[in-house]
Amino acid sequence: MKTSTKLSPTEISDRLNGLPGWRLEAGAIVREYQTDGWPTTLMLVNAIGFFAEAADHHPDLAVSWGKVQVKLWTHSAGGVTASDMELAQLIEQTALWRPRPGASVLRGTTKKFVGP
Repeated sequence: MKTSTKLSPTEISDRLNGLPGWRLEAGAIVREYQTDGWPTTLMLVNAIGFFAEAADHHPDLAVSWGKVQVKLWTHSAGGVTASDMELAQLIEQTALWRPRPGASVLRGTTKKFVGP
């Protein structure tokens, strides 16, 4: 199994420019998502869990009533890798996805749901 290479602080900073809301903290990339309550929190955790398991790359999650914190780093590399960045991008797309008005027949929820 090939181990991912740890990214430099400059590489991490450059890649985080495309991930608003994500930050480098204590050797990991971290993001909090606000939800409108416990059911939505659980749905978000399950969605993250599905993609993480399919990717065989597992974030640390801190879960509370209206918030999910995601923390990514690659243990075997001792820091943040391209794998962490790719999974962060997928989590971001999933958590904040909404039907596009005028481009989708899906109407979307009227609830607050998940927010940045």
